[in-house]
Amino acid sequence: MLRLWVDYTRRQEIIIDNPIFRIHSSFTTVLLLTFSIIITWTNLVGQPIQCSVSGVPAYIKTSYCWIETTFLMPASSAHPGLGNDYNDETAQKHYTYYYQKVFALHSLLCHFPKRLWEDGLMTRIVCGLHIPLRSETEESWRKGILSNYLVEHRIIRRNWYTFRYRFCELLCLVNIILQMVFINWFFKGDFLLYDDNDQEERYDNMIYVFPRVTKCIFRKFGRSGSIEKHDAFCILPQKNFSEKIHIFIWFWFIILAVLIAALVIFRVFLICMPRLRSFLLYSQTRMVPKEVVDSICRRVSVGDWWILYMLGRNVDPQIYKEVITDFAEKEHTVKYIIIRIPPQCCGPTNWFLKLFYAIC
Repeated sequence: MLRLWVDYTRRQEIIIDNPIFRIHSSFTTVLLLTFSIIITWTNLVGQPIQCSVSGVPAYIKTSYCWIETTFLMPASSAHPGLGNDYNDETAQKHYTYYYQKVFALHSLLCHFPKRLWEDGLMTRIVCGLHIPLRSETEESWRKGILSNYLVEHRIIRRNWYTFRYRFCELLCLVNIILQMVFINWFFKGDFLLYDDNDQEERYDNMIYVFPRVTKCIFRKFGRSGSIEKHDAFCILPQKNFSEKIHIFIWFWFIILAVLIAALVIFRVFLICMPRLRSFLLYSQTRMVPKEVVDSICRRVSVGDWWILYMLGRNVDPQIYKEVITDFAEKEHTVKYIIIRIPPQCCGPTNWFLKLFYAIC
């Protein structure tokens, strides 16, 4: 499991997305899968349910009540979760057996946008310029291929490449919202609305959603052939652990939804504001005069800009400066004189700007 965490969340050689996208599609995927494995393991090794009923063998009643997953809240009892704090209602709980399966489903849904996104285009564009090369001839050859691609490649594909990435970011937001709706539906609406149900009069708000003590009706044929009903008093010791996991995931989804929503809004501003695109691109290439960057951003499409921006996050700054310079010359965007800037001026010094650039 530890190796799975390391392999799936390790830093990418070629950056093709942003940290928020990776948190959703990589970190959250492994987190949910880990919870699914933990719950499955505790159910197999431990005792997820223990029931007591007279006249029925212990292993039969326990297995039946666990597989049947029909736990009733009686009208009156002295135990929290079995009491009459719920307006004498009879609430059936069918979802206990499916916790680990639901977490596995959440994990697959979070992984889907990542699987849909990248087809290796950025890796082919970088042409190995993200790693040191021993031969200057080979480096010059690769830079020439890259600059020619930026000029000659069809714009429509780059726009489609960018659109697909924006769609995957939006899909992450829709995915999280739908998963929260599914969680609430899975718990029959109790998980989202339990705060509104007279919480001051209850022993514990979440006991209604994750009952520790329940009852199960066991039916069998009597000696005369009629069906006899036996009330089984059941204890679910792992419900406390399940409650903490679900509450954590619920608030984790809320945080993710807020972050991704903010990211989607920022993308809208990015599309509508060329100056913002120029600012971000210039942050990647301070060694090129700002006038050149502004001219490039005015002439290229949003898809071309995105390719240039992501390219700056994957190649050496000096190589990136030469590629941008060659691209500007071939596009005839502006005539200029290259001005060398000291290395210490090649990037933002403010830590907030560094964080801002990393997120974008």
